[in-house]
Amino acid sequence: MSGGDIAGLIAAGVFALLVLLLAVPILKLGGVFDEVRTSIRSISDGATPLMDEVTATVTTTNQQLKKVDGIASNVSDASANISALSSLVAATVGSPLIKVAAFSYGVRSAFAGRRAPSSGRRSR
Repeated sequence: MSGGDIAGLIAAGVFALLVLLLAVPILKLGGVFDEVRTSIRSISDGATPLMDEVTATVTTTNQQLKKVDGIASNVSDASANISALSSLVAATVGSPLIKVAAFSYGVRSAFAGRRAPSSGRRSR
């Protein structure tokens, strides 16, 4: 055996040791990938029913919002009708009521001025 052969055997031994040392982390990394795959599968299996429930909830919420929109529209129409009715009542009853109040004030002023004697005025 020559020196080159011994160096070749040492290099082959070191290479075999290096392969053995690198095999352990590679095997552990393979186990990690298996766990990740299992976790992703379980998350996917759990997410499907959850997405179905969310879809049902959103559908129900949209139906309720349509009902609320109809109610809000009816309330808006009712408030417009009440506003028109109050304007009609104000125009129908308000104007004659103001005239009656003004007339009664004028009558009271006339009677009050007639009863009270004028004091403090004397002719010269």
